[in-house]
Amino acid sequence: MKFEAIVIGLSSGGMSAMKMMFSILPKDFGIPIVIVQHINANSNGFWIKFLNDNSNLNIKEADEKEKIMPGNIYIAPPNYHLLIEKNKTFSLTIDERVNFARPSIDVLFETAAETYKEKLIGIVLTGANQDGTEGIKHIKEFGGLAIIQDPETAESSYMPASAMAAIKADYILPLAEIIALLIKIDQQKN
Repeated sequence: MKFEAIVIGLSSGGMSAMKMMFSILPKDFGIPIVIVQHINANSNGFWIKFLNDNSNLNIKEADEKEKIMPGNIYIAPPNYHLLIEKNKTFSLTIDERVNFARPSIDVLFETAAETYKEKLIGIVLTGANQDGTEGIKHIKEFGGLAIIQDPETAESSYMPASAMAAIKADYILPLAEIIALLIKIDQQKN
């Protein structure tokens, strides 16, 4: 089966996790990745430039109505919820915070699950709250693949542990093994 998108949620400890992931993923990695990282509402986006400088792929903030394209990593802009529409474009909203967060991992995961169904991979990584738990449940309900970072290997274990308590994940792995699994899945795309 060909997966069409990957959604990743992370919070506390997320910057080092993304840096590791993006420096390892090869430049021919084709499945688009969409990320919610909890960040300060006033972030200037410098961290995206920093990640881009150490990545083989194009990393950018998601734009309103932008079409999701292979080979890109999209990151939710600060202080906006990032939604995926049925036509596989982004929508940005300033609706109420979910789990004290905007952007919310749950909002991204739930809209992605309804759009991509069984062709979606959802990943919950390091974080200090339970955002992502409802979203990963939604991904499983729609037939998607659920991957959770092994809480014992996460910089902050609360978020992956919360997700693990809510669902039977397809994979519970340390970050390096999650990256290797994604590369293997992407190489089977043809």
